Amino acid sequence: MLCVETGSGRLTDREFRDFPALLNPGDVLVLNDTRVIPARLHGYKASGGKVEVLVERITAPQEVLAHVRASKSPTAGTRLQLEGDIDAVVTGRSDGLFMLRFEGEEDVLTLLDRCGHMPLPPYITRLDEQGDRDRYQTVYAARPGAVAAPTAGLHFDEKIMQTIRDRGVDVVFITLHVGAGTFQPVRAERLEDHVMHFEHYEISRETCDRINAARQRGGRVVAVGTTVVRTLESTTQDGVQQPGAGETNLFITPGYRFRAVDALLTNFHLPESTLLMLVCAFAGYELALAAYQHAIREGYLFYSYGDAMFIAADQSPGE
Repeated sequence: MLCVETGSGRLTDREFRDFPALLNPGDVLVLNDTRVIPARLHGYKASGGKVEVLVERITAPQEVLAHVRASKSPTAGTRLQLEGDIDAVVTGRSDGLFMLRFEGEEDVLTLLDRCGHMPLPPYITRLDEQGDRDRYQTVYAARPGAVAAPTAGLHFDEKIMQTIRDRGVDVVFITLHVGAGTFQPVRAERLEDHVMHFEHYEISRETCDRINAARQRGGRVVAVGTTVVRTLESTTQDGVQQPGAGETNLFITPGYRFRAVDALLTNFHLPESTLLMLVCAFAGYELALAAYQHAIREGYLFYSYGDAMFIAADQSPGE
């Protein structure tokens, strides 16, 4: 784990087991409890052409928005015959995605659990395995709906979670169902022209009350992952965290003024990704660049199963 101090710019190499010592009693640690679903299905169009369906978002018990890969994009009314004797029909397009309706009695989550494949990141080129249903999840994953793991949370195990609580740190959860757009690089010439897909979030009254209480007692709000940052920044108003459920397409780039988050634990991200741009906004562009150069020199591992980076103001708690 690389520790980045935003005041001095100091970079320190540590182990993730040291993470609890970097938290202060009174801080609140916010995690994303979404659970990755086996969202990928293979099959054929009724005309015989191969298709691959990646569910992006469940919109009703038997309806989804999905990415559909085919030699020719299907039009409304196209019928799909998918593995596991699953029949679906394309009903239209929305925000660049395909609207699908599954036929039969099973709801979407049930049929995906029966026949779907885990949507491993595109840079993992092997086929998914049964074990990926457990490995590509955080230990606190609880609410099915994501098509990508909130990977900063993959570092945690139950022992570290308990150590954090024992230090007097409050641990709370939000939900943001991560979409496949998290892997899409920014291709637009101007950042403001890049379109983020909407992702569903939920944040409870209890979580908001505990976050607000931490702020009032002078504790920090520590976000685990960029998904938590975007959820909290989307649901704060005048310094107060607000409960609710909705959709966010917040695109955080350098120059953004953070209102809800004081410290960030994150992984090392792909170049030209929206995730890296958020990190640059949080740490500052020059410091983020220096941190990534340091990580490359020191052999840090990047991407979903890679190493972690903790970005916070200068301090030395517990040392």
